[in-house]
Amino acid sequence: MHLHSFPLSLFRLGAIVLLSCFSLSLAGHAKEKSPNVILIFVDDMGWMDLTCQGSDFYKTPSIDRLAKEGTDFHRFTVASGVCSPSRTAVMTGHFPARYNIDGHFAWVPSNQRRNMPDWLDTAAPSLPRFLKKAGYATAHYGKWHLANDMIPDSPFPSAYGYDDYGSYNCSGPQMFVHDDVKSAIPFMKKSKESDKPFFINLWIHEPHTPFHVDPKLQKLFPDLPEADNIYAATLYHADLRIGQLLDALDEMKISDNTLVIFSSDNGPARGSPNSPITLSYDSATGPGYGIGAAKGITGGRRAFKGALMEGGIGVPFIARWPGKIAAGKVDKTSVLSAVDLLPTFCELGNVKLPKSYKPDGISQVSVLMGKGNPLRKKPIFWRMSAPWPANESKPDHWVAYAVVDEQWKLVLNKDQSHAELFDLVRDPLESSDLAAKNLETVKRMKNLLQKWLSSIPAKPTGDVFSNLREN
Repeated sequence: MHLHSFPLSLFRLGAIVLLSCFSLSLAGHAKEKSPNVILIFVDDMGWMDLTCQGSDFYKTPSIDRLAKEGTDFHRFTVASGVCSPSRTAVMTGHFPARYNIDGHFAWVPSNQRRNMPDWLDTAAPSLPRFLKKAGYATAHYGKWHLANDMIPDSPFPSAYGYDDYGSYNCSGPQMFVHDDVKSAIPFMKKSKESDKPFFINLWIHEPHTPFHVDPKLQKLFPDLPEADNIYAATLYHADLRIGQLLDALDEMKISDNTLVIFSSDNGPARGSPNSPITLSYDSATGPGYGIGAAKGITGGRRAFKGALMEGGIGVPFIARWPGKIAAGKVDKTSVLSAVDLLPTFCELGNVKLPKSYKPDGISQVSVLMGKGNPLRKKPIFWRMSAPWPANESKPDHWVAYAVVDEQWKLVLNKDQSHAELFDLVRDPLESSDLAAKNLETVKRMKNLLQKWLSSIPAKPTGDVFSNLREN
C-alpha cells in the first residue's frame, strides 16, 4: 500500500503512538539523569587513613569497596582546614569567606571576637533547597556545625531546605552520634516508595575527637599501640556503617541510580607527640578519648587539620555511580574543590539555578564521568586565621591565604610579607618552594588574591546573630 492511499486516521494514530513512545523515552531519560545523591562527609580524616590509599594497619573495607567500584580522585580540596567553613562551601557553592566564616562556630563571645556570624545565614544559597525545588527529597543526618549546640536560638537544619534531619552540633535535641546511617536507611526507603530522587548529607562524626570507641571493635586490632588501636577501631566503626548503607542500596535495587561521594571535611587532627590518652567531653556528642588518640595519616602531605597546606585541605574523594563513573580508576590530575559540589549535584539533578546565583565552583559532571580537565581554569581561594611566625610545634600552620590557579598554589602569611609557591602537578607534597624562581607568577597570583579579597564583605550581614550577643 502506497502512503498516499493509507487511511489518514490510521496515519495520525501511528504518529500519535510514535510521539508517545518518544515522549516516554525522553521521560525515562530525564528520570535517569536525576540520580539519588549521598554525600558522605567524615570528620578529620587523613588522606592515607584508608586501605585503598595505602594504609597498612587501618582497615576500611567498605570505603575500599567504593574505590573499587568507583573513581578515586587524588586532587580534591576542601574550602578550609577546619569544620564549619568547609561545610559552608558544600552548602552554598561559595568560598566561606563570603559569609565571614573563617573558623569553626563556637559559643557566641568567641564568634563575636573573631568577626564571625553565629550561624550560616538561612537566606544564603542552599544545596538542599535547590534540589528540593527540583523534586528531590532531602535529608541531613549526623554532624551539623553550621551553628553550635551552645547557641540555643540558632536555626534548625530544616530551615535550610531539609525534609528530614537528625543532627548534633546544632540547636535542639542532639542526635546520638552513631545513629546516622540508622536514620538514613528508612528515609531512602520512603523516598523510593514515593518515587522521588533523594539527596542525603551523611556527615559522620568519625574520626573526630572525642573518640566514641566500641570496645568490641578494639579487639580487632590487638597488635596496635593504645592510641592507634583507639583510632583504628573508631575508623572501622564508621566504615561498618558505610557498609550498611551500601548494602541497603543494593537491597533496594537502587545502587545503579545513586551517586555516592565519600570525602572528609578537612585533614586529620594531631596533638603533640606526647599528648596523653585521656577522656574528654563534648557537649554535643558526650565523653570519649581525646586528642592523644588522634593518629590520622596525611601520606606525606604537609600540616594537619587547621592548616591550608595540603595535609589540612587535601582529603580523600571517592565517587561511585555504577555504569556512569569508571570503576577502579585513580584520577591524579583533575582538580576538584568543595565549592564544585553544589553546581555538580544541581546539574545532575536538572536544577535550574537562579540567574542571580553566581557559584564560586564549577560543575564537575564531565570530570566525574572520566572526561577530566587536568588544569582547572577557575581559581580557588582560601582564607583563615593563622599565626606568624609559625609555632615551633606546628611549623606548617602559618598560611592565612592560599590561591590555586592551574598547576600553581601560592600561600601567604597574615600580612602577606611572606609567600611560597608550589607546582602541585609536579610537587603535590609541597616540598619545593618555587617563589624566587617565578616572581611574575607570584605577582599575578597575588593580584588574583587581592581582587578576590576586595569582593569579600568586611563583616557578617543578615539574620546571623544570636540574642546572646553583647551590643
